[in-house]
Amino acid sequence: MKLIECPRDAMQGFFRNIPTATKISYLQQLLAVGFDTLDFGSYVSPKAIPQMADTPQVLEALNLSASTTQLLAIVANVRGAEQAALQEKITCLGYPLSLSETFQQRNTRRSIQEAFTDVAQIQELCYRHHKTLVIYLSMGFGNPYQEPWNPDLVVAFTQKLINLKISIISLSDTVGIAQPADIQELFSYLIPAFPEVEFGAHLHVQPHNWQEKVAAAVAAGCQRFDGALRGFGGCPMATDHLTGNLATENLVAYFENIAVPLKINKQAFRSALTLAETVFIP
Repeated sequence: MKLIECPRDAMQGFFRNIPTATKISYLQQLLAVGFDTLDFGSYVSPKAIPQMADTPQVLEALNLSASTTQLLAIVANVRGAEQAALQEKITCLGYPLSLSETFQQRNTRRSIQEAFTDVAQIQELCYRHHKTLVIYLSMGFGNPYQEPWNPDLVVAFTQKLINLKISIISLSDTVGIAQPADIQELFSYLIPAFPEVEFGAHLHVQPHNWQEKVAAAVAAGCQRFDGALRGFGGCPMATDHLTGNLATENLVAYFENIAVPLKINKQAFRSALTLAETVFIP
């Protein structure tokens, strides 16, 4: 089971500026935990996401020598991908590709057609610089903008991405509207239908419904989950109200309860959980 910790997602919509030094200390502690991947920052316009403007400075300060965790940076266009691809410490680039035309425009100021063109160019950059491109299928479980959505659309997007040799696709419940039945149905089809792809779940949830969503994904064979300590964050480009991230501590407790082994340092995890409270002070 792969756990992807997403402090970038937790930080980007936070109302108060988090000092660069605080970010570095927090991320360094997360690197000690042993997550598979750390979604640590993004190469996007500082006007759009001012909280992430210091990503280059944060990256330079991080010490990866004692960690096996991969670093992932989110990019929203080819220009950002060019910057991220040059960074030796970064292993993965993440790109948000939406099944919603409205959200694609809000999130990256690109049409879906233009976004696919970007994906092709970013994938070429990744090949050239020995990076892995992770595609986040935003609005992967439904569409709040009264636009068409159905499982066949998800399958069609997946096939286009496979044609571009994308190997990791994470379905994103961007605004927290996914139903457990939809989650299980999609993963139950996609995982065996496209064995060359590693499918993940990036779920935005509420405190009362996280477990049923995780259980549905696990039952369908999903073995890659994104989370954020304390459940902080949400997508500021989606709606005015942020539905929180799936709390990583809930994920860890759930997997321990069903006897799924996790490769994390429990002491470092507890320290990171405590530190999160000081980072995200209201």
